[in-house]
Amino acid sequence: MASTVKTLSRALATGALLAGLWSAAQAGDISGAGATFPYPIYAKWAEAYKAKSGIGLNYQSIGSGGGIKQIKSKTVDFGASDMPLEAKELDEAGLMQFPMVMGGVVPVVNVKGVQPGQLKLDGPTLANIYLGKIAKWNDPAITALNAGVSLPDQAIAVVHRSDGSGTTFIFCDYLSKVSPEWKDKVGENTSVEWPVGLGGKGNEGVAALTSRTDGAIGYVEYAYAKQNKMTHTEMKNSDGGYVQPESKAFMASAANADWSKAPGFHLLLTNQPGKDSWPISGATFILMYKQQDKPDTAKQVLEFFDWAYKNGGSLAEGLDYVPMPPKVVELVEGAWKANIKGANGQPVWSGSGS
Repeated sequence: MASTVKTLSRALATGALLAGLWSAAQAGDISGAGATFPYPIYAKWAEAYKAKSGIGLNYQSIGSGGGIKQIKSKTVDFGASDMPLEAKELDEAGLMQFPMVMGGVVPVVNVKGVQPGQLKLDGPTLANIYLGKIAKWNDPAITALNAGVSLPDQAIAVVHRSDGSGTTFIFCDYLSKVSPEWKDKVGENTSVEWPVGLGGKGNEGVAALTSRTDGAIGYVEYAYAKQNKMTHTEMKNSDGGYVQPESKAFMASAANADWSKAPGFHLLLTNQPGKDSWPISGATFILMYKQQDKPDTAKQVLEFFDWAYKNGGSLAEGLDYVPMPPKVVELVEGAWKANIKGANGQPVWSGSGS
């Protein structure tokens, strides 16, 4: 009997130890939710970081609107949004935000005979398509921009996001800058009242819906267009030049960005000057609480993002994202030290490898 009790006690102790190890392993993972715009690069970073550190990232690609809601309800360790929050909203919620990576939103089309990069569009024409004012591919406004391109007498199937989305915010912010009618009737936000069109959930949903709908036009983060071999358009920028979506064009848009003068890192990169600038560019942002209930977890989150800043640039460039410049990283990490603190008032992160 004593032997049985000892065996049972040993088994219970071993079970408790294994349960503790499993719990610790689970606790070691970090969680985030939000923007679909950066999901491809966050997935790449997470895979590489887990191989190095053993710490996993559980990231829900649910759209910027969902990410803002989840961080505000404290169901995740960080939120992600392509729409930067204003300083007032950050202060009211007790949050700070910082830019993680930059990229481009691109119009994509599914028109028979049109090759990637062959179709030219400008801002007003794109706005009028999404307003429903231009309804056919051979409309004079489109054909005037595309001499030599055979465009069909076919209805345009407009595709947009159905969920709250930072990709939508970037796209609509651009349209508001180039079309007074768009700004007046629709405006810019993570969710808008679309005048026309079909809705798809996430960049993934828009990409799928556009790909299987003849005559469709949609908008997605460039990595989705590239990975799905979609037909992107050229865009006319604010300097009057036509540019293809690619890293150097996104980088040109970011070149004049002065993050040091942006309160709460609130900065938009749409319709930037420069002959090589892609006009629908933007940064994606991370949201975290300044006062941390779980400082050890917050430290792990910041260590992940520090690693991504310092080691994830080539992975980002491989997916045509633009890494944040070193000077911006210095500003961000200085803001971490100054703002993100535990209950004892001490910074949760004090530097690389902290």
